[in-house]
Amino acid sequence: MNNDGDGPPPLQQPRYLTRSQKRLQGSISTDALMSMLELSRPNLDAKKLAARRFPLEFLCEFANAVMDEDTGEMLEYRHLIKRPKYRDTWSKAFGKEIGRLAQGQKGVVEGTNALFFIPRSEVPPERGRDITYARICANYRPEKSDPNRIRITLGGNLVNYPGDVGTRTADMLTVKLLINSVISTPGSKFMSLDISNFYLMAPMTRYEYVRMNLDDFPDEIIDEYKLKDIADKNNCVIAECRRCVYGLPQAGILANKYLEKRLNEYGYYQSNYTNGLWLHKTRKISFALAVDDFGIKYEDYNDVIHLKNALTAINPETGLPMFEITEDKKGERFLGLFMDWDYEQRKVHVSIPGYVGAALTRFQHPKPTKPQNQPYPHNPKKYGEKAQYVEPEDTSTPLNKDDKKFIQEVTGTFLFYARAVDPTMLTALSSLASEQANPTERTMEKCKQFLDYAASQEEAVITYRKSDMVLAIHSDASYLSEPQARSRVGGHHFCSEDVPDPADNGALHTEYGIIKAVMSSAAEAELGGLFINAKKAVPIRRTLEELGHKQPPTPIQTDNSTACGVVNNEIQPKATKAMDMRFYWLKDREAQKQFRIYWRRGNLNRGDYVTKHHPAIHHKTIRPTILTPWKVVEELRTKLSKIVAEAA
Repeated sequence: MNNDGDGPPPLQQPRYLTRSQKRLQGSISTDALMSMLELSRPNLDAKKLAARRFPLEFLCEFANAVMDEDTGEMLEYRHLIKRPKYRDTWSKAFGKEIGRLAQGQKGVVEGTNALFFIPRSEVPPERGRDITYARICANYRPEKSDPNRIRITLGGNLVNYPGDVGTRTADMLTVKLLINSVISTPGSKFMSLDISNFYLMAPMTRYEYVRMNLDDFPDEIIDEYKLKDIADKNNCVIAECRRCVYGLPQAGILANKYLEKRLNEYGYYQSNYTNGLWLHKTRKISFALAVDDFGIKYEDYNDVIHLKNALTAINPETGLPMFEITEDKKGERFLGLFMDWDYEQRKVHVSIPGYVGAALTRFQHPKPTKPQNQPYPHNPKKYGEKAQYVEPEDTSTPLNKDDKKFIQEVTGTFLFYARAVDPTMLTALSSLASEQANPTERTMEKCKQFLDYAASQEEAVITYRKSDMVLAIHSDASYLSEPQARSRVGGHHFCSEDVPDPADNGALHTEYGIIKAVMSSAAEAELGGLFINAKKAVPIRRTLEELGHKQPPTPIQTDNSTACGVVNNEIQPKATKAMDMRFYWLKDREAQKQFRIYWRRGNLNRGDYVTKHHPAIHHKTIRPTILTPWKVVEELRTKLSKIVAEAA
């Protein structure tokens, strides 16, 4: 999608020589991507963003569309208001959104005074070329009280903001660490809070301006705000943004600073090392903050009340509560994760029910008649042969643009699900991602096989048990297992106990991927795997200690005796400079008592599973050891329902 309009004025004009200069040269699609990230708040870190790996809900919102439940077609707002089946519902939703942003809609919603409709003549002359556009985002959110949601985002590519726009927010790993801390701390519980209209509460000293077409407005809004009186000859109206609105590049950081100032006054502070992790100076309460969603660990509910009071205290400037909040005392859902808490057994089951089914509908992929238990084809061993050869080069026909996009969307959609709750998909998705830039018909066959696998499996559930919150790692690598003589690394990070061979637990993080450099030996590949997993462990250790869990040397299990001997000074290496760097880095960290590297047989190494593609029988054997059967969740829910019924 190309940028529209006349583009920015010449760069020699002083007011455009700001740090946001590069944003002015971006495309509308890039800016829309950033707007949707701010609005939908998926759990994405920098690595996912760089690789364009996005979950299904985010992709729907990025398309500003609602999926037709009958056909799987993606319908934008302009399509919805033209179809009798959807017109009334979504026109009312748009009117409600305008009322929420502006001065309200009588009998429907109160306004936030974020937007004020003004005549074009009231726009300051020097800001005339800063007027941006609005994107209307339609999305169906069944977990919300009003599931038919319209959100208006502004085109940030035309906004000339001179300040910093970076915002710190919690990622999936931080949330999983907090969940493990809850289940492993006696007396601790989990709940969540959500701030309504978070961005719209933060004021701006430098106003922005947006142009909107009256054809999109329902008649009741046009009449209530008398918009025809201030419309221009193109049937458009101008709105002045006096508070942060979704899509503005500065909205995230201004809203975050506004919230941070309030929380600091009550003794809360954000970690200097872990983005989105908040603690209190004296109270035993901590929470992960992702934009406006709070995932809270607490021992005394009075501490939660203290936090709620900090958020809802009266703003002396307006005479109204600082923020409006909603709470989920049971802590059953946070950032798209469903959590079934078994406090009696000190376990929690994490899942995302319905995600795979919705994705398959989105891609119009039927359930296979024969179950598929292998997510990706493997290169079978040729028994009796003296040498095992690589898979022949793919010479099949390249795919067209639409099919290429299909593979990219499948990869991005399922990668979120795999990283969150189903690690069995990660290796397949990694290989598909490595081919998606230049896919062929063979790539499409592999993609369809992966979708068959997703459709054949029951809902993925990952279970975390009580532990001593000691980080443990299983590290592995497969030598020359990928095209172009590349090797693959794997790692299983989990919380366990400080014992010689820590017992397994649900995966906090699964390290997977292809080592970019060509390894000269299996030992070098294993040493590279140890290096990659150990580097990932450093910030995890810091976060665990901030949560109050002191860390002994992190045990890292490897199944390669040479790599283990090299690091433990049992073997003197003669290696390349790259291997030398990894060797000394690991030795230094081990000397600092950060890591303890030990050897165990390969069949006991959980990191091995993601280092290569396996036959179906191996997947059927290993999957139950990684994931929890869905019936366990159903039994827990039945048990808790009976307890509630008996108490009533």
